[in-house]
Amino acid sequence: MTDRVTVVVATRNRRDRLFETLPEHRAPVILVDNGSTDGGPDAVEAAFPAVEVVRLGENRGAAARNEGVRRATTPYVAFADDDSYWSPGSLDRAAALMDTHDRLGLVTARVLIGPEGRTDPVSQAMAAAPIGIPPGAPGPSVLGFLSCAVVVRREAFLAAGGFQPRLFVYGEEALLAMDLAAAGWWLCYDPALEVRHFPLPAGRDGGARRRIETRNRMLTALLRRPPAVVARTVTGALPESPAAVWDAVRALPWALRHRRPLPPGVEADLQRLAAADELEPVAG
Repeated sequence: MTDRVTVVVATRNRRDRLFETLPEHRAPVILVDNGSTDGGPDAVEAAFPAVEVVRLGENRGAAARNEGVRRATTPYVAFADDDSYWSPGSLDRAAALMDTHDRLGLVTARVLIGPEGRTDPVSQAMAAAPIGIPPGAPGPSVLGFLSCAVVVRREAFLAAGGFQPRLFVYGEEALLAMDLAAAGWWLCYDPALEVRHFPLPAGRDGGARRRIETRNRMLTALLRRPPAVVARTVTGALPESPAAVWDAVRALPWALRHRRPLPPGVEADLQRLAAADELEPVAG
């Protein structure tokens, strides 16, 4: 078990999944509860006394992780979902990478889905290194990630502001990745790190999720990208979800107040990623 990394798990009404995954963690765990009503926090405290349980009393979505990072006392923090865990040895390796590379603000792992261990298509795309490997970096540069599969340098995460509460959930990673890169941190992929992910079969409201994801894509563009990219994003979103466009319009005053365009180098890398996605789609 590593004492250099804290695992932060955000959860809501997933008590049964927690009882499956919490025993697999190999580092101190902070469980941040988003206002569960299934008795999960009390059950976890009784069954896993070493786990620090934080009750928010409300659903803050992805931003619940921010509270876990603030409470952590280790230099590095790993995120896990209530249906995922890091494979043995991965957190020790991640901490060693962070110790060795002081510009490394975030490192992301290969995600293996389900009992069969199928590699997530997102991991396949990262391995292709479409924006290259910075000299001296431990792996391909990335400008996106899956929240359940990253270790962050605590000071870098907090300085960047963590996950934006206004985005709530779904696609919240993109803005944080941009802000970390804009601050000069490396974000890298290391396939030697592994996360096991056991998502439940689709059963939640897919339409609601698409609406939120589409809204967040537009808001992220409004917050950081050039006007031409914003226009393309909105144009593409309109046939996909007119309701999401209306959600973004209502949030426009807030987005403009918080707009902070990216440095040219980061924006250029995002353009290269977009071009690579168009030319070489990854099979799902």
